[in-house]
Amino acid sequence: MIGVDRIHLRTFPDRTTLAQTLAAEIADALRAQVARGDAATLAVSGGGTPKKFFRELSTAELDWEDVTVTLVDERWVPETDDRSNARLVKENLLQNEAAAATFVPLVTDAGSPEGGLLEAQERIADLSGPLTAAILGMGGDGHTASFFPKGDRLEDALDMSGKLLVVPMRALAAMEPRITLTLPMILAAKSLVLHIEGDSKMATLEKALAGDDPLEMPIRAVIEHAPRPLEVVWAP
Repeated sequence: MIGVDRIHLRTFPDRTTLAQTLAAEIADALRAQVARGDAATLAVSGGGTPKKFFRELSTAELDWEDVTVTLVDERWVPETDDRSNARLVKENLLQNEAAAATFVPLVTDAGSPEGGLLEAQERIADLSGPLTAAILGMGGDGHTASFFPKGDRLEDALDMSGKLLVVPMRALAAMEPRITLTLPMILAAKSLVLHIEGDSKMATLEKALAGDDPLEMPIRAVIEHAPRPLEVVWAP
């Protein structure tokens, strides 16, 4: 059992309030990084959950030209595909004030994540220092990023002593081939938040906390190895 002491759970009355609060906090973190004279970096996740958050954050007033946005993970599909996380980010986050930010995609022109691994690795290695902030999501199976149960490179992705910043991932539940930041890369973020919504996601989190096998529910690896209790934000 991992235990509830490994998370810091904040609940919100509704999803709009959560999105507004999270956007304000992440904007503050980015502003603080820029104010120190450093480039700020933000890694975000896909899916339907972060859309409100993206739209709120897009209107934040800060020096977005000093901010680089990238992805926690990505399906290996073109940006024209409806399931592209890059498309989601461009349509919802990189708008308004945030249109001035630099976007670093994970997908390359290669035909597979294995073929594009070196270039994707170089893109992430070129980011300035550890991520300023990373926002994770979680699936009903306990996956986060593209850390899928039974994923072909799951152990590589979760290896705390590994040197890779990104790895390819293939799993039946993932549908398309994917590429993902590794666990050490994610955990190095100065601000790390798990953003979940709905009763079913809370039940998944509770199940994860009640067990200890990260290969069964990979979110456990994030909770267990995070350098401080994992910040979790939830709304019904």
